[in-house]
Amino acid sequence: MKKGQALVEFIIILPVFLFLLLCMIDIGRIMYTKINLENKISDVVNLYQEGTSKEDIAQELKLDIKWEDNNEMEDVYLVKELDIITPGLNLVFGKQYKIEVKRSILNDA
Repeated sequence: MKKGQALVEFIIILPVFLFLLLCMIDIGRIMYTKINLENKISDVVNLYQEGTSKEDIAQELKLDIKWEDNNEMEDVYLVKELDIITPGLNLVFGKQYKIEVKRSILNDA
């Protein structure tokens, strides 16, 4: 009776283990992308404060940058969408997870 017990336990645990592993990979990709966007938005703000034009910043860094002008502040947004690869987790996060980073800059004009 005990000969097949280990195999049955392995077959029961394997899908759960694979699901958790893929979830960790997806969440790690999300965190990695968010950190990269935070670093890139710092570069965008530094270049803008040095006097580089918005178009030149977008071309130099090869980014899709959204600028929003408020009264005395200017908001800078970087957005990236990641495909979620884990089956089941995409039901929670959606097929594509949208990562958005925002910074506000004092408008000198």
